[in-house]
Amino acid sequence: MRAIVLVGGFGTRLRPLTNVTPKQMLPIVHVPMIERVVGWLGGHGIDEVVLSLGYRPDAFLDRYPDDECGGVRMRYAVEPDPLDTAGAIGFAAAQAGLDDTFVVVNGDVLTDLDLGALVAFHRSCGAEATISLTQVDDPSRYGVVPIDDSGRVEAFVEKPPPGEAPTDWINGGTYVCERSILDRIPQGRPASIEREVFPEMVAAGVLYAQRSPAYWVDAGTPATYLHAQLDIIEGRRGEPEDGVAPDASVDPDAVVDHSVIMSRASVASGAVVRDSVVLPGAVIMPNARVEGSILGPGAVVGQGAVVGGLSVLGNGIEVPAGAAVDAARLPDGD
Repeated sequence: MRAIVLVGGFGTRLRPLTNVTPKQMLPIVHVPMIERVVGWLGGHGIDEVVLSLGYRPDAFLDRYPDDECGGVRMRYAVEPDPLDTAGAIGFAAAQAGLDDTFVVVNGDVLTDLDLGALVAFHRSCGAEATISLTQVDDPSRYGVVPIDDSGRVEAFVEKPPPGEAPTDWINGGTYVCERSILDRIPQGRPASIEREVFPEMVAAGVLYAQRSPAYWVDAGTPATYLHAQLDIIEGRRGEPEDGVAPDASVDPDAVVDHSVIMSRASVASGAVVRDSVVLPGAVIMPNARVEGSILGPGAVVGQGAVVGGLSVLGNGIEVPAGAAVDAARLPDGD
């Protein structure tokens, strides 16, 4: 079985980290996000993925010149113009010549979903498409999916107002689809699978969904990008992974607590890093503090400076010695 991975978005929610790097190429505990997604697919029998590309496609093409990622073959479908979710699926399927059941996943979703069980359920229902559902505390940010006892989708409510969602089970961004779904996608214009195609399928009674209690996170915001990494070093997704890269430099007199320090990053004497992610090449000078924040590649936190409140520093940003940064995104406005 083959899969389409949607990675064409601009990553607006993660700016400024995505000003120069596509979201799915950002590292999650030393490994690009896309490799974790493709590795999960490969572990469930997917032998080829089609990356639906739009924003900065060369970052993917240059990283994987052999068209392989984690033992899984990769093909590329580069949109000439943004086509939205359904348009991207239709374009990628046409480019790859998909003519059988296939899987679609959002490239910023990290999950331990049993994909084989979802495929089996899909086939047992005779569905045209089947959505994996996950339960969240605040469904107002997502597509909410009430189902009947058989799993048939009764409605698809995209981002309902707070307090008005009919259920807290939401679209988890993994779909099993039959080839016939492509006939429902409008040609030659952007189209949304959530707002156009799925509601049409609900009306036809051919859209099903399965609830899953598996680990799931949409890693597309600073808060979730941060917590996805802390979950890994905590062991919430199997054996804990080491948060400090082998070639990172952490002074013996520094404190690194519950944090990820990536390749070539350095933490100087007296510095404190807590609940944070420090991307490759970032520098934390003596007696500086970084708490609950993200430092982009090559960022520098000056001596005695403090960065906190889920601040996000972009590539190469420097915080002057003694300065305080709280709940900020730098550069601001990008």
